[in-house]
Amino acid sequence: MQNRYDVLIIGAGPAGIFTALELNKVNDKLKILIVDKGRTIEKRNCPERTLGYCNKCSVCGITSGWSGAGAFSDGKLSLSPEVGGRITEYMPEDKAQELINYADQYYLSFGARDVVFGLDNQRVEDIAYEASKHAIQLVACPVRHLGTEHAYTVLKEMHDFLTNRPNISFWELTKADELLMENGKIQGAVLVTKDKKTEIRADYVVAAPGRGGAEWLKDQMDKLGISTENNEVDIGVRVEVPNSIMDHLTKDLYEAKLVYYSDSFDNKVRSFCMNPGGVVSGEHYDGDVAVVNGHSYADPSLKTKNTNFALLVSTRFTEPFNQPIEYGKYVARLANMLTGGGIMVQRLGDLLKGRRTDNDRLKKSTTVPTLKSAIPGDLSYVLPERYLTSITETLKAFDKIAPGLYSRNTLLYGVEVKFYSSKVKVNNNFTTKIENLYTIGDGAGITRGLMQASVTGIVVARDILGKQG
Repeated sequence: MQNRYDVLIIGAGPAGIFTALELNKVNDKLKILIVDKGRTIEKRNCPERTLGYCNKCSVCGITSGWSGAGAFSDGKLSLSPEVGGRITEYMPEDKAQELINYADQYYLSFGARDVVFGLDNQRVEDIAYEASKHAIQLVACPVRHLGTEHAYTVLKEMHDFLTNRPNISFWELTKADELLMENGKIQGAVLVTKDKKTEIRADYVVAAPGRGGAEWLKDQMDKLGISTENNEVDIGVRVEVPNSIMDHLTKDLYEAKLVYYSDSFDNKVRSFCMNPGGVVSGEHYDGDVAVVNGHSYADPSLKTKNTNFALLVSTRFTEPFNQPIEYGKYVARLANMLTGGGIMVQRLGDLLKGRRTDNDRLKKSTTVPTLKSAIPGDLSYVLPERYLTSITETLKAFDKIAPGLYSRNTLLYGVEVKFYSSKVKVNNNFTTKIENLYTIGDGAGITRGLMQASVTGIVVARDILGKQG
């Protein structure tokens, strides 16, 4: 077994994949090792999608493995630097757009569909104009929608291309235990595969562990004395309604990114990850925290009668609070506690009347839930009043541009939490104060989606290549 590499990439999500793609494109002699705690892409699966319930796998097939959560996501590529992360904090907007366009060409070369929604469309301007009448901001963003099935195919093509290179290795089911540093310079990491520890030495280490590895990364940064800061904590619900309510928005936009500030608390509430004709799904972190998500297929025959999207309340906590990820998990565990470990669902009408949704009330709903394993319950026992009030006020406001959204039969699934809450202090090339140690992607608190995570990988690769001379 080789124990020395030029570059060690921790995490095989889009940030890690694009680091390897760009490195290999310019210098195919560099020895690269990519590791991930999940499985290789063809071995990834989720029993819940066939059994109808979570099997509580030791390693979640949805959140971990080659391509990260992106393998089974809706596969949205946001083609604007305004959406999907914070890369404009590290580079000018025109440079960010240039890199997004460059990364997009990679996706196209590996089979991404050439359909882009929301580009040069008068209807988008009309929707934004109408929304502004009701204090709603539409964040215009062209979107290339891969679809769940095509996202898998594109990312598998990347997997096959990279793992067939003689200079690139991929280790599945391998956890990074500890980063190694000597004299202010990174030396590699201790990896754990099947309870066996291996010390890997590398000239450069790229830590891109994704949201599922955010806690590990925060712990390692603390040990190395690298500063982190709290990002916003995004907690909320996934909303599900009939397509008829959202079609006039999603037809041209695919994803309507809407922002509203709640009336009572002035909290920022945003829609996120909108899936026309989609399916609500669950995902698990650390084997014991179940949160809700959603996706949709590109194939019309696989479309459902419902549209789902996240509605997230953003909160930035101040000192002395320093555990944003744990706070999100705490809220998620409350829902899991009440459902026996699964996802909770409640009709909006029941929530507004202060009563629990039970099986009988759910059967009366004209919106038929697509997550069959969801347990009827009462979100008021889970989410703080501030969050619930902000969510219901936002739904009421959004109803003015999507009539029928503020309906008793609108379904709310809980909870949805985004674990990207600790931003690592890095320079404009995403290098930490430890020489040759980079942190990128969602786990580093820098990005929030496929495209910007991909861009961070390209930036790091180019920086490494520059140091190679």
